[in-house]
Amino acid sequence: MSVFTPVPEPALAEWLQDYAIGRLVALKGISAGVQNSNFFVTTTLGRYVLTLFEGMTRAELPYYLHLMAHLSRHGLPVPGPIANRHNEYLGTLQERPAALVMRLSGASEMNPGPGHCAKVGAMLAGLHLAGLSYGRRQDNPRGPAWRSETARAVHDFLPADERRLLDAEIAFQATVDLARLPAGAIHADLFRDNVLWETGDDGEAHIGGVIDFYFAGFDTLLFDVAVTVNDWCSTPDGRLDPARSAALLAAYHAERPFTADEADAWPAMLRAAALRFWLSRAADFHLPRSGELVLVKNPDEYRDILRLRITNVPPLPR
Repeated sequence: MSVFTPVPEPALAEWLQDYAIGRLVALKGISAGVQNSNFFVTTTLGRYVLTLFEGMTRAELPYYLHLMAHLSRHGLPVPGPIANRHNEYLGTLQERPAALVMRLSGASEMNPGPGHCAKVGAMLAGLHLAGLSYGRRQDNPRGPAWRSETARAVHDFLPADERRLLDAEIAFQATVDLARLPAGAIHADLFRDNVLWETGDDGEAHIGGVIDFYFAGFDTLLFDVAVTVNDWCSTPDGRLDPARSAALLAAYHAERPFTADEADAWPAMLRAAALRFWLSRAADFHLPRSGELVLVKNPDEYRDILRLRITNVPPLPR
């Protein structure tokens, strides 16, 4: 979540008159993330997150907002979007499509243990199961076509060894048959900073929120698991921590058992997930967009994770 388009307080105060959430008290830009312009908004009636969408068409956005509403109705800790007085989730602010969602409480856990990973695995399975009844369909915006296009865009910026790695992985992923893998609505970006934790009455950490659904789409469920494992279960050098990986995968498997086809495809999915984030970070690094508060992450981390996933992958539970 970055700020590419500033929002003056008077403009927001006027825009909020179309909502039944009180008057503006405070506005603060959010510097984490890389895709849209995001702000914390406090009003006399509550706390919210405002997003101005920078790179998506207006026609794409109902998919994300209604998915969040759908998952929230199914009891998942997802920020429900706020409808305006015309019963619409999507508005226009600063000449950008804009939406408000509830601001959930809690904080990210950047040093998770196996217990955290188990809860994330169970929650992700619940998200996938609830998403099976979501009626809208929109392909993963960071799927194969995007991978090929982005690979071409960053190719000449890379040193020779990275170009060879990229070319080989794009060719390998083109051979992977995904048709037999279960598919549905996926989060596609369930990193540690997109899960909020609270301490319950029992003194245990519990998931208080899952945020940032603006990379969601229809894709294989296993790809979403791979994205999550690559972040939550990686050690600082990029290898998979056995205890965290086992905890996350076992908890997911207990809610939505993996199929034999998924077990076979697991190494390729971990590689596809690593490739996706290497490419997006390389594009942000070599082809940056201007903005007021913009976070650009180091692409080398996921380049190294990809190299490791090619050679060393623990199996899925069967």
